[in-house]
Amino acid sequence: MARNADTAVATRARGWRRVLRWILVAVSAYLLASAVLVLVLRWVPPPTSAFMLARKLDAMAEGRSDFRIDYRWRAYDQVSEALPIALVAAEDQRFPHHRGFDWEAIETAWRRNRAGHRVHGASTISQQTAKNLFLWSGRSWLRKGMEVHFTVLIEALWSKQRILEVYLNVAEFGDGVYGAEAASMRYFRKPAARLDARESALMAAVLPSPRTMSVAQPSPYVRRTASWVERQVRQLGGAAYLHSPAPGPERTPRANRRRKD
Repeated sequence: MARNADTAVATRARGWRRVLRWILVAVSAYLLASAVLVLVLRWVPPPTSAFMLARKLDAMAEGRSDFRIDYRWRAYDQVSEALPIALVAAEDQRFPHHRGFDWEAIETAWRRNRAGHRVHGASTISQQTAKNLFLWSGRSWLRKGMEVHFTVLIEALWSKQRILEVYLNVAEFGDGVYGAEAASMRYFRKPAARLDARESALMAAVLPSPRTMSVAQPSPYVRRTASWVERQVRQLGGAAYLHSPAPGPERTPRANRRRKD
């Protein structure tokens, strides 16, 4: 009997070791594959994004056979310099100086949420790029953990300019309208290289909810937000801010967070 019990224990132990070995192999494969993917996308324009694929599936489920994704990649230097700084002013004013996570904004959001105020997020442009490109919408610990992982990767393997370049190309500016070029042609009938400060501010203003807010027919709220974005751009010093050294604590801009996350 004792020998049989020992044999059963040894069999279970081997089974657990086999499971743990497979888990280790799977995790290692995921880490390696994700790192290779991010490294490739340092130079290669993404052919699509997770959010675009999800939107296409949603449209199919809704029976919208005529739905089309409008996505046209443009390099950073083919986009007006007014747009990147407008996005930073609206979404993540510490973007040039953090390493993917705005810890002050995270602490502020945590305090507000704990106090029972309206849910506040603290996602940076780096986190939003990681989420839009690789993940799905929604709120879960698994998705958040993967978002952190991909944010660390793109901050380590891409330049800040590359992160902004990908973000302004995969961000949704209207239902099925992805990226600066598609939005500029759709709403202003001109390429993104010719966007002016007001048009860029209007595009940045709708980012929190691009399917309910309109660039083409902006509501009073969108117009007010766009005016606020333009003021923030001026206070930051314009496009030159994206290449400025990190300011001292007394000059660090207040973080702007409009997203729930």
